[in-house]
Amino acid sequence: MTNTPHSIFSILNISRFLWGAALFTLPVTSFRYFPFLGDNTYVRPLALYPIAFLLPLLVFQLIQRKESFPRAGTLTPLLAFVLLALASTGVGLLMDPLPMRGSEYFGRVFRAWITVVIGLSFVVAAVWMNRNEEDLRFSIRWLLAGFVLDILWSGVQALAFYTPLLEKVTVTHWQRAFSMRELVRTNRVSGMAYEPAWLAGQIATIYLPWLIASLLTRFRATRFKWLELILLGFAVLLLLATFSRGGLLTAAGAFLLTLLFAGRAELRAAWGWFITGFQGGENWLLRVGVIVLLIGGLIGAGLFLSQKGYITRLFNTRADSVEDFVIANSAGARAAYTFGALGAYNESPILGVGLGASGFYIYNHLPDWALTTVPEIARQLSPENRLYPNPKNMYVRLLAETGLIGFFVFVAFLFSVLGDSLRALQSRTLVGRYLGIAGIFSWFAIAFYNVTQDSFTTPNLWINFGIVVGMAAFLTESELENSSLSSASGALQRTTAEIWEPQ
Repeated sequence: MTNTPHSIFSILNISRFLWGAALFTLPVTSFRYFPFLGDNTYVRPLALYPIAFLLPLLVFQLIQRKESFPRAGTLTPLLAFVLLALASTGVGLLMDPLPMRGSEYFGRVFRAWITVVIGLSFVVAAVWMNRNEEDLRFSIRWLLAGFVLDILWSGVQALAFYTPLLEKVTVTHWQRAFSMRELVRTNRVSGMAYEPAWLAGQIATIYLPWLIASLLTRFRATRFKWLELILLGFAVLLLLATFSRGGLLTAAGAFLLTLLFAGRAELRAAWGWFITGFQGGENWLLRVGVIVLLIGGLIGAGLFLSQKGYITRLFNTRADSVEDFVIANSAGARAAYTFGALGAYNESPILGVGLGASGFYIYNHLPDWALTTVPEIARQLSPENRLYPNPKNMYVRLLAETGLIGFFVFVAFLFSVLGDSLRALQSRTLVGRYLGIAGIFSWFAIAFYNVTQDSFTTPNLWINFGIVVGMAAFLTESELENSSLSSASGALQRTTAEIWEPQ
């Protein structure tokens, strides 16, 4: 390729197109057409296709010295984690676990490392493609465009569930054209994700952070003033329509903690506006309307969620122990796998049993209560079953497969991202505060989300973190440049004053 401005401009254009395509296709989590994957592999993000084409272009620009990799110190603990995971893989090889149901150690380790490489590709692309405010606006616009597509498809599903306008069979055929799964039989909206819980996780960890940050800071990534507020309303409605307990708790917890840590100024301003209206005797009717709207929304959400029995079981279950409560609320199998993975951690607590190898040890360490009271576990233990178990919890997986050292290094990466978010929050610019609030919301949401999932492949873990890390590096460099310019200007003024000062 010739080294001309036109060719460079074309490469940059293609890179931005591919990055926008990756963000736009994020809602499709289980794309049907992936080579060399079995039917039991459900995490298949369509966004991986444009990322796979984008990364070679970025590397080509790096080799040609047309671009430099962002100086993001937050990626250092992530790199250290990868190196420690390699060491854990070697330790697991020495432990030499017996093959299980056709799965061997090297096969599971290879699959696990593929997922890590996929996850790293998402975070590297996100860091690389977000270096200034224009890049950030570009990313948010394409994120929201993908979310609009998800809303529209969720609306089609709702029509099939709750109206006679569309047949569920017809919509199922449409969905099977791109997804591994048909419509959920319990009339729960799943959007373009594999299942409703995955859609709820997407909303809580990818989209809500930017929408809430836009609400609190009044920063708009698009030209449409009310677009983010409208999409926020749809996000809440979709979250309710998933009937996902984990997604609802994740979103609510992240929202409350974000307000506590980053939104106190906005809360004080809102409270001052609310009180002033009653004290001055003007516009008090508007304040009353806000109260009625909030109370009505909470009551309506509660009545809507109460339609599903497994939601109400959280509040009316009578159990004699924690185990009984967990089993009664359809979480017994998930809890059993988590306990089994903790048994794998006990096998090698320092460096773990190897990335992807915890499943070889789970069945040998299942708790006694799971063997007799959880039907799913009984089916899994059947000799005819060929499924390979996993921990169902990212933190427990890290402990089991990479040991204490790998776990703490990965946690160091998470807290480095939190540090970047806090530094952005302290920025004097509007975009910095917007980025900081979104980063803090994402951090809390992903921290909760990791309690119920254990895959490195899902983009939910990486996209927002990568955007925050890339933009935080840019803001830091900008502040250093401004500080240097201010220092140079001050020195020049002092020198000029000394020259012209009368002797």
